[in-house]
Amino acid sequence: METENNTVVTEFILVGLTQSQSIQLLVFVLVLIFYLIILPGNFLIILTIRSDPGLTAPLYFFLGNLAFLDASYSFIVAPRMLADFFSEKKVISYNGCITQLFFLHFLGAGEGFLLVVMAFDRYIAICRPLYYSTVMNPRACHVLLLAPWIGGFVHSIIQVALILRLPFCGPNLLDNFLCDVPQVIKLACTDTFVVELLMVFNSGLLTLLCLLGLLVSYAVILCRVRGSSSEGKSKAMSTCTTHIIVIFLMFGPGIFIYSRPFRALPADKVVSFCHTVIFPLLNPVIYTLRNQEIKASVRKLFYQHLA
Repeated sequence: METENNTVVTEFILVGLTQSQSIQLLVFVLVLIFYLIILPGNFLIILTIRSDPGLTAPLYFFLGNLAFLDASYSFIVAPRMLADFFSEKKVISYNGCITQLFFLHFLGAGEGFLLVVMAFDRYIAICRPLYYSTVMNPRACHVLLLAPWIGGFVHSIIQVALILRLPFCGPNLLDNFLCDVPQVIKLACTDTFVVELLMVFNSGLLTLLCLLGLLVSYAVILCRVRGSSSEGKSKAMSTCTTHIIVIFLMFGPGIFIYSRPFRALPADKVVSFCHTVIFPLLNPVIYTLRNQEIKASVRKLFYQHLA
């Protein structure tokens, strides 16, 4: 990473979410409340699914893994963000920045691919119910679960490989509260047009295609369910609606951040904050409130520990 004047950036200085002390305090309190109250919801979902013999369907298998991804994802940004509130100078090393960027895209892309797998599961369950037990057998579920992890790793390692090839000789001021591709690329001491184009293709186009594919698949499912008179109609509608809410919450900010030229906009930090801090912590709330089986199992588990 050496440049012509033999200098190299060893650390980045994060500007943070805001310079206002009052807003910083408000954000700190909100993040801390979210983190300490809602984060355990992810672990509660995992514990409930693993301990309840009635929650063995592939849907709950994937939901438990989604909760694990959410919990892991929330550890990338939020803890450091909380610690930075007490630091006058928010500094992250070059290696730390690259590591944060890698896991941000590794787990984020893995979660996106897992939502695609969950959409496929719902399509087979609702549109091809006679083949469901054959298609979604335990071995197939584990293979389908492995695909998001591999896809997320490939996606993220491409991002990191492109970043590592760029020379950084200063400035080192990142106008954000985390290390992410759009801001880091802009600090490179070279023309980044081609790299930005590759990044938009790797992240933005991929996110957009996943969103469109998911919306089409759920539109097909909802049309099939709407014309059905079965007893499971309301349950299927509720499940699909929940998934669609999560899809918009996840892919909407991702498209806004990565599907356009990397130019700073006033809304960038707010969208990034929702995408990396708030969204992973809201998943358990969304799923728990809209899934009767999980709510019943959580109550059962709670009363068992009280007894």
